[in-house]
Amino acid sequence: MKAAPEAQKRLLDLAELDTSLDRVRHRRRTLPDLAEIDELSKRLARLATQVIAAETEAGDLARDQAKAESDVDAVRVRVDRDTKRLDSGQVSSPKDLASLQSEITSLRRRQSDLEEVVLEIMERREAADAQVESLRSERDKVTGTLRAAEERRDAAFAEIDKEGGELTGRRTTVSADIPADLLALYEKLREQSGVGAAMLHGGRCLGCRTSLSIADLNRIRAAAHDEVVRCEECRRILVRTAESGL
Repeated sequence: MKAAPEAQKRLLDLAELDTSLDRVRHRRRTLPDLAEIDELSKRLARLATQVIAAETEAGDLARDQAKAESDVDAVRVRVDRDTKRLDSGQVSSPKDLASLQSEITSLRRRQSDLEEVVLEIMERREAADAQVESLRSERDKVTGTLRAAEERRDAAFAEIDKEGGELTGRRTTVSADIPADLLALYEKLREQSGVGAAMLHGGRCLGCRTSLSIADLNRIRAAAHDEVVRCEECRRILVRTAESGL
């Protein structure tokens, strides 16, 4: 392949731009905020699950408390009713009187037991409600931290994308100065090794950092100025300049 020396030298400008674009893309992929956002998102998902579980437990305890309090009220009503019967003197039979007194004693014992159950449930519910509030508070805090990280990411993306856009515009301008066949070869080599062209500097390929043999240097010296030469080691296009050491 042949191409004007000036067109070949433009490959170095293109390679420099491509290297800068690669750095920009790498910065975008490895932005520290991305790892933080990922971790915060996972943490937020775990908290969401924990909040639902805690809310469910608190809700169950609230229903248990309501039922226990209802049971206490029902027993209390019966105690009050039987006590009124006892105090009214309506029960005259000693047997019935003893039975009523026994029932009142049993009901009061039942009421006391149920009130203990209510107190126990209230304590558990208080702890469950506190857990719900704690988890909600932590969830809100993590949400705020996540939103801040996302804002930093978006700001960084905007800056990086602006830089990438400017580099892409310059690349388009440089590409227009390079013949289509030479550009196609460069792009193919770039896909294979990441860098499609490198300067021959002081007898050394700056692409793979290999010093060329005497035979390779003699071959390149003998080549026409418009001949497109390649590094025998990395196969990149070697661009000759006044600093090539030929």
